[in-house]
Amino acid sequence: MLGLAGTGAVVAVGAGLGIRRVLAGEPVGPADPAVAAAEARRPSSGRTIDRVLRARPTTVDLGGREVATWTYDGLLPAEPLRASVGDLMRVRLVNDLPQPTTIHWHGLALRNDMDGVPDLTMPAVAPGARFDYAFTVAHPGTYWFHPHVGPQLDTGLYAPLIVDDPAEPGRYDDEAVLVFDDWTDGWGDSPDVILARARRDGMGSMGMGDMGDMNGGGMGSGGMGMPTAADPLGSDTGDVRYPAHLVNGRLPAAPHVITARPGQRLRLRLINAGADTAYRFAVGGHRLSVTHTDGFPVEPVTVDTLIIGMGERYDVVVTTGDGVFPVVAVPEGKPDPAAFALLRTASSARPPADIRPPELTRQRLEYPMLQATPAAAVTARTPDRELAVTLSMADGGRRWLINGKAYGQHDPLPVRSGERVRLVIDNRSMMFHPLHLHGHTFSVAGTSGRGFRKDTINVLPMQRVSVDFDADNPGQWLSHCHNIYHGELGMMTVLSYRS
Repeated sequence: MLGLAGTGAVVAVGAGLGIRRVLAGEPVGPADPAVAAAEARRPSSGRTIDRVLRARPTTVDLGGREVATWTYDGLLPAEPLRASVGDLMRVRLVNDLPQPTTIHWHGLALRNDMDGVPDLTMPAVAPGARFDYAFTVAHPGTYWFHPHVGPQLDTGLYAPLIVDDPAEPGRYDDEAVLVFDDWTDGWGDSPDVILARARRDGMGSMGMGDMGDMNGGGMGSGGMGMPTAADPLGSDTGDVRYPAHLVNGRLPAAPHVITARPGQRLRLRLINAGADTAYRFAVGGHRLSVTHTDGFPVEPVTVDTLIIGMGERYDVVVTTGDGVFPVVAVPEGKPDPAAFALLRTASSARPPADIRPPELTRQRLEYPMLQATPAAAVTARTPDRELAVTLSMADGGRRWLINGKAYGQHDPLPVRSGERVRLVIDNRSMMFHPLHLHGHTFSVAGTSGRGFRKDTINVLPMQRVSVDFDADNPGQWLSHCHNIYHGELGMMTVLSYRS
């Protein structure tokens, strides 16, 4: 099984702590002096990274098929943003879209007023307007950015954000960033149409309409079964049928190519930018040494394949063979065509795009295999506060809820600065949910002792897990399912710091 066991040694379920929800005091808003004070405590390199991002409608070539969509600067994905720990990032967003938009900096523990959540941390940026983001990056790792307005994530508005570590030991000869995405915009139904249909008709209505030979329609895998060895996320992994899946904006017919030399230690930074799809990843003829999850280092563990949920990131290292090898991301639990790229170290013939390397069915990464490195581990401490985060479905899938309420009617989760907080996440639905917490990373207990760090975790059907984090970044922070359609149908809430 991919996830954590519901009870037992794999997770720390807070028996005896009780659920403490009542907390006096006023909400600490984005403009509160405590937010600026937290920013001032972050390390500073003295360097500044300046960038202008223009969000605009454009036509992009996916590799033999042109589609009309929205992108930053006309590129899919946009050029990565790259910085080092302590750098000040100044990014001007120019909105040339016909809708308001924002940028959310996924995974970064940044200042609250820069987090990009409309009507919570900032107003949305109106069409024709601009907004200047400015924040210090505190932690190295693999991150990314995308809008947080409606289903805009399911367009081409995304790109990697890489924060280099000045203390990186340099064990890699080269690196490549791979962004996986489920694609519909300008090909099948638009994200707005899909969301409207889901609000009207519920789960199972979110098929893609006219997709040529694909005959889209229906939900994920059509089943409601619990996770098994064959279906580690359960048999219903998503609601949307996509006509294509991409690696770095490219279709299998004209794939992205990673060029290396035989025998190199190649670092692959993996980002799932999909809206409704988890991917099973493998590199034909190679094993994967997993070194980081959601930006934070773990003790290396060697596997053949891994499943990456929406919003998750992994760094893996492969020692490159001699030849041309398939790089495959198969939509987990969906019959959709796989995302496909190539690793080329020689002038051999390329493998076919529909190849399924045997690594996909061999040893798979499971969360309990992971443990943080000593430098990344969170110091053990008894939680000061325990909060329930119960995930459920209502009204035939027209609404997805946290603690029985949709976003907008939600009861905030109150915390106070300095507390160690435990979230008890209880998935009472028959679909997995990649739960993401803004502005923080949490510690997940593994079987080996040191809890590994994440900001997005796949919570399996009918599973309960607990995660701990330190309330050290004041403000109002969104927490939500990173299936964009579940989130927009209500599965979002707010972690609310109180004075």
